[in-house]
Amino acid sequence: MSTQETVRRQEGTVGENPVRLDEDKVEQIVDALNTDLADAYVLYHQLHKHHWNVEGAEHRDIHIFLQEAYEDVEDAADDVAERIQTLGGVPHASMTALSEAATVEAEDEDVYDIRTSLSNDLEMYGDIIESYREHIELIEGLGDYATGEMLREQLMDIEEHAHVIDHYLEDDTLVLESATK
Repeated sequence: MSTQETVRRQEGTVGENPVRLDEDKVEQIVDALNTDLADAYVLYHQLHKHHWNVEGAEHRDIHIFLQEAYEDVEDAADDVAERIQTLGGVPHASMTALSEAATVEAEDEDVYDIRTSLSNDLEMYGDIIESYREHIELIEGLGDYATGEMLREQLMDIEEHAHVIDHYLEDDTLVLESATK
């Protein structure tokens, strides 16, 4: 609980912004960006979970890839939150607000084989890719080309991560299954 007595900007509101976008447009943009922010944190935690739990012959490469992926997601989330601030909005910051705003759902707490884990990651990436495309169209349609460009750049990274995961899931591998399982 906060001990501060004065609320400077109330959650769910937008104020003036230095980029001169109309308040009604900014409300729609901030809503979309807060969804992206929430989805990013769900993805971040799932990727981090898989980073901690990966095992097997390809452990090192996948472990490193997952760390790079969740660090990229965290950086993107930071950029989104800062853009929300620039637009005069309030980025979601509590676990409750993030959970309520997220449109993707993380897998449960159990630990799965890496193929299942990566399949779950790829599914979530796909959902986020579709959401980003919709949000880019919405945001640019509202005249905020700078935010659209930021999301486009992030989308390229998201799609690249999905592409790498898709390759990890291919059945062509140098690792042989043990016949004595």
